[in-house]
Amino acid sequence: MNDVKTDYKCFIVDDNKIDRLTTVSLVRKYPFLKIDGIFESAPDALDAADKNLPDVIFLDIDMPEICGLDLRTKLEKVPACIFITAYPDYAVPGFEVNALDFLLKPVSLERFDMTMKRLQYFLNIHFLAGLQEHAADNGSIYIKEGREHIKIRFSDIIYLEALKDYTGIVTKERKYCILTPLGNLLREKNFINFIRIHRSYAVQQHMIRKVNSTELTVDTITLPVGRSFREVLNSLLTK
Repeated sequence: MNDVKTDYKCFIVDDNKIDRLTTVSLVRKYPFLKIDGIFESAPDALDAADKNLPDVIFLDIDMPEICGLDLRTKLEKVPACIFITAYPDYAVPGFEVNALDFLLKPVSLERFDMTMKRLQYFLNIHFLAGLQEHAADNGSIYIKEGREHIKIRFSDIIYLEALKDYTGIVTKERKYCILTPLGNLLREKNFINFIRIHRSYAVQQHMIRKVNSTELTVDTITLPVGRSFREVLNSLLTK
């Protein structure tokens, strides 16, 4: 990928000093992130965002005055939000306000690293110019990448991955991205053979090699099966 930003600004917002410093320590391990603000209250973060909007916000949820969920709603133009909280019950509301990830305190280094890899990939794609158009015919999809149009045969696509406003198209050779949400893409007639198996994934039915109640295998890749998608998947596979 060319012309990608090399660093991104982030805010850290947490009313607990120890937790705030812990997040600061974790974030500083990743050179692609630049800490542009550290705040103990949501109003302070809002004031700073009015002057300089960050690319990422790391948010606690249970905070006085304005909770993290409401702060995320007010800062909806910030591309990526990662909630870090001690309360697992906030997970669903967190994703409903477009969280990229939801971490439970205390956060392990391994889990944080997984989130950072996903975050860097998301930010690179979000700010990458050119991967914004696609067209399809009965056998292939054409992706605009800079000045070129790349032809990908549907038969070469292993799976589709949701990434907020983008969709990753994964083949054996590489991953491409288009500026179309997965849900919208699956409504296009050329993608009728893809079935959604998870909030983040869709596969072609005929490429499924093995499936159980929690995961399935396409090609040599194992993907999770979301609980809310199991019934539809099972009905399709038993026809």
